[in-house]
Amino acid sequence: MTQDGSEPAEALSATDRVVDVLRGRILEGTLSPGAALRETSVATELDVSRNTLREALRLLTSEGLVTQAPNKGASVKAFTASEVRDIYRTRRVLEVQAATESAVADESRFTAMETAVAAKERAEQARLWREAGTASLRFHQALIAVLGSCRLNEFFRTLLAQLRLAWAESCDEERFQRGWAARDRELFELLRQGLRAQSVGVLLLYLEDSERQVLDGLRRARAAPHQARTETGAHGVAPLEHTPRGE
Repeated sequence: MTQDGSEPAEALSATDRVVDVLRGRILEGTLSPGAALRETSVATELDVSRNTLREALRLLTSEGLVTQAPNKGASVKAFTASEVRDIYRTRRVLEVQAATESAVADESRFTAMETAVAAKERAEQARLWREAGTASLRFHQALIAVLGSCRLNEFFRTLLAQLRLAWAESCDEERFQRGWAARDRELFELLRQGLRAQSVGVLLLYLEDSERQVLDGLRRARAAPHQARTETGAHGVAPLEHTPRGE
């Protein structure tokens, strides 16, 4: 068992390994909503049979990370606003509980959190926004590890992969990630000092602001295609400007 609660690669079956690889790519932001997962090319790349890949895609579909449609194949899932709200509702329950129990957590848990926070700070300073997002997710995964439950670790890893897809669809990485390193650091320091009430208060505000940012981004993303259609007319042709006679 690794520190974040996942199984070591050598312990995984071929199907589980494919699930782990594709979920990891989603979590790291290299697979975006709507990306096609073509059986032949993905199976060849991962050196597995198409049957193994199909089973992995079935499992990822059950995790809410992939969608499969008849005659269209598999693709990475896109999330709705209501699904985003449910993700954050779940985060509040689990992360607040972890923050509450962190006062008696083993020091190794804080080491994992601090490593992720430091990685977030370095990535933000270097303007590596995708890496910054991944580091922030790993910080919150390390927070959940405080609860000491392998099942919760696994569940939360999938939840964070879903969250990464919501981020990807809602706005560009820079807009979303800029400025959050300081907030991760603030939360971590409160947790390490065992200040339960303060850390829970900061965490709740953190999650509220993050949820609002994602939902606002989704609204902008949904409005953009409609705006483009309005500006180009019903048939995709820009309407001619009316020029008054004599000008």
